[in-house]
Order: sequence, then structure tokens, then C-alpha cells
Amino acid sequence: PKAAVLPFLRAPKELRASSSVTPSTMKLNIANPATGCQKKIEITDDAKLRLFYDQRISAEIEGDGLGEEFKGYIFKIMGGNDKQGFAMKQGVLTTSRLFLLMKQGTSGFLGHGRRKGERRRKACRGCIVSQDIAVLNIMIVKQGDGPLPGLTDSEKPRLRGPKRASKIKKLFALTKDDDVRKYVNTYRREFESKTGKKKSKAPKIQRLVTSLTLQRKRHRASVKKTTLAKSKADAAEYHKVLALRLKEARERRSESLAKRRASSIASKASQEGAKK
Repeated sequence: PKAAVLPFLRAPKELRASSSVTPSTMKLNIANPATGCQKKIEITDDAKLRLFYDQRISAEIEGDGLGEEFKGYIFKIMGGNDKQGFAMKQGVLTTSRLFLLMKQGTSGFLGHGRRKGERRRKACRGCIVSQDIAVLNIMIVKQGDGPLPGLTDSEKPRLRGPKRASKIKKLFALTKDDDVRKYVNTYRREFESKTGKKKSKAPKIQRLVTSLTLQRKRHRASVKKTTLAKSKADAAEYHKVLALRLKEARERRSESLAKRRASSIASKASQEGAKK
């Protein structure tokens, strides 16, 4: 016979009833590169979330289905995380979570403190959006009809500009004749140090081509050229001396062979004379 269940251990009637399916929720991190603003919204409507399901990273989606305020907007999927925090990885064409053998430096495995060439199996989520995704990162590609509060109505200036000289030229549409150092002051910021002094700091230009760098480049080229010429001259001198040594060795060998022939001929002649 089955043991009787005590009434105070029995679950309530609401919990014993068949639970309905909980609606799926997803957070959208919307970024606007034109203004530098970012906003996070939470969506619980399945009809709106179906716009993103079965879409890959880098896919462009029209925002008309998200609501009237997003009419005319076009979004691009940049990535996301699942409910356990594992990030989506581009190129993994699945909706599930996988354990991939990664090397150091790939997305999802930085590999700090690992040995050189060491690989590890790391968990990652596929690049296809599914119901398991908790946070989805999207970017505004095309702005729609109406403004979005927190995204299009305000601008956040970029505090730190590019450091590489070629990227600074690209940002300000400069030519080769323009001096890059004059345009770095656009991103110069003033701050107060710990001691209370006012200081200013600007990005340090990387890969800047100056007269000194060109002089060093010419010096390296000249050193390389002289080294190559010296090695060619040394090789020619070596082959010359080697040919002379081989010639002397052949002459010595021919002399020794001639002496041996003469001695053998003389010994044969003496033997024949003794027999007569």
C-alpha cells in the first residue's frame, strides 16, 4: 500500500495545476553610432521577438514590427548573450551552445596566462538568434521617420579620438601634405591631477611619418645595401681563394704522381739490368 501523504506536505492547488508557458523576454541594446548614444529596452511580446528569431549576426532587420516609434528604422544584429551569459560567435551556424576548440586571441577565448600554442575548449552560443538569447545587441543602420528619445535626440561627443596617423587623416579627410599634429588638439582634454595641477592630454600619434623616420628608413636601407655588397665581395674573394687552393692542390697531386711514375720506371729499369 502507498504511504499516505500528510496534508501539510501537499503542494497548493495552484502549483499542482499545469503551469502555463512563461512568455519569453529579451533585452535589446540599441546603439546609434551617429550620435554615440545607447539605450536598453525589454520586449516581452512574442510577435515582436519573432522578427529576430532565426536571424544571423550581421543581418539587417526592419523595425516596423517593433512599434510605431520604430517605423522606417533599419537595425543590424551585432551579437548577444544567452541566459547563462555565453556570447554569440560569428560563423557558428546553429542556435544551440557548443564547445569549440579555440586558440589564443579568438573571440570568446583571450587566453591570458596560457602557454604558446595552447588551445582550449570553450563554450559559445551560435550566431543564429533563438529563444535562448537573453540580450541582443543591435545597431541603427538607417534612421526612420520619428526621433527616438535617448538615441537620436541627443549627442555624446567622442572623448578619445583615433591615434593612428592614417585613421586621423581618414577622419578629417586630410591629404599627404597636411600636418596631422595640428588636428590632434581637437581631442585634447583638460583635467586636474591628484596634486591639484591642471593638465591637458591629447592622443599620442602612432605611425607618424616625419623627416626623422624617413632618415632612419634611409639609413636602414643604406646599411642593408652596404651589407649586401660586402657579403657579395666576401663571397667572390672566397671563391677566388678557393679556386687558387684547388689549383695548387691539383698541381701538387700531379707532381706527386709524376714522381711516383718516374721512381717506378727507374726501379723496373734497374731490375731488368740486374737480370741481364
